[in-house]
Amino acid sequence: MPKKLRVGIIFGGRSGEHEVSIRSAQAIIEAINPKKFEVVPVAITKEGKWLGPSQSTQLLPENIRGLLASGTNEQTGDVALLGDPSHKGLIAIHKDNSSTVAEKLDVVFPALHGPFGEDGTLQGLLEMADVPYVGCGVLASSCGMDKVTMKSLFAQAGLPICKHTWFLRSQWRANPDKILRKVQSEIGLPCFVKPANLGSSVGVSRAKDKKTLSDAIDLAAEYDRKIIVEEEVVAREIECAILGNDEPRASLPGEYVIYEESARFLDYTEKYASTGRVSFVVPAPLSKSLTGKIQRMAIQAFQAVDGSGLARVDFFLDRKSGELVINELNTLPGLTEVSGYPKMWQASGLSFQKLLEELIELAFERHKEKLLTKTSR
Repeated sequence: MPKKLRVGIIFGGRSGEHEVSIRSAQAIIEAINPKKFEVVPVAITKEGKWLGPSQSTQLLPENIRGLLASGTNEQTGDVALLGDPSHKGLIAIHKDNSSTVAEKLDVVFPALHGPFGEDGTLQGLLEMADVPYVGCGVLASSCGMDKVTMKSLFAQAGLPICKHTWFLRSQWRANPDKILRKVQSEIGLPCFVKPANLGSSVGVSRAKDKKTLSDAIDLAAEYDRKIIVEEEVVAREIECAILGNDEPRASLPGEYVIYEESARFLDYTEKYASTGRVSFVVPAPLSKSLTGKIQRMAIQAFQAVDGSGLARVDFFLDRKSGELVINELNTLPGLTEVSGYPKMWQASGLSFQKLLEELIELAFERHKEKLLTKTSR
């Protein structure tokens, strides 16, 4: 029997999306093929402490702990990051019959969302350790995390984006009246205020007047030093999933269908709780030509940030004008039981289990490609 690949699933993290990350890890562990892969959970606490497999397992739901405890997946001990790339960097240290065993991970699957995981920091660490990992590299991850930089790259690629402005937390605190005038002059009301470097609608608010705008900026400033303000677009919210490295392909698009006006803004609760007011429909009810246009634009956006592995691209389809604009790109989209990314690939003919296998294959493909690059003369 061929040896199983040891897959380190890193989750949790120092981010407002810590809980979503745990749910993504849970979904991956439930779906991954146990005949091909040995899962090693590696959790990062909200304070940034890396936990060994045994402690990491305790952060997961009871049914997942049972899966990991059955067979060869049970692990105790710690995780070590080695500064010697010849060791392939990420090592799981555990106890086996009273002796210490150190085994390297064959590949890392980051299930982290937001800062300190999706923003290029973890990717840089794994690059230094020379270990294959799922998803985008340092550049795409950092650009995809920062909504301001991301939109600049989209604009340079000729992709349509919505009107926006941005400023720093320090500028807001130094002269709030000036910032309020800037937003109302450049964007107008109503508008959406967001931390520039976060996802899952954490810290995002809709502002309809000067008071709610000020409150929204205060909230966003709790989560990031850079704040972005976008015009409100009364639109259908369309998503498209991307898979691949140098030759990426796009899934069938999906759409958030809203059943109640009160849920028109898709906040954290609407995205991750079953309120009954919103559902994700895939394939989205679109014409064949519009579906193709969305797929092409999604691939362009992915290539504009030099993406690899996976990403989810979000669009606004203006209800009045029919104009299509790109809202943002997520380099580590949610992989929970309610997330759009796996649902779109399921509707496109790729099961979640097969999707995970392909993502791991793409990680090895990208790592092999990088080894062709000279690092010395």
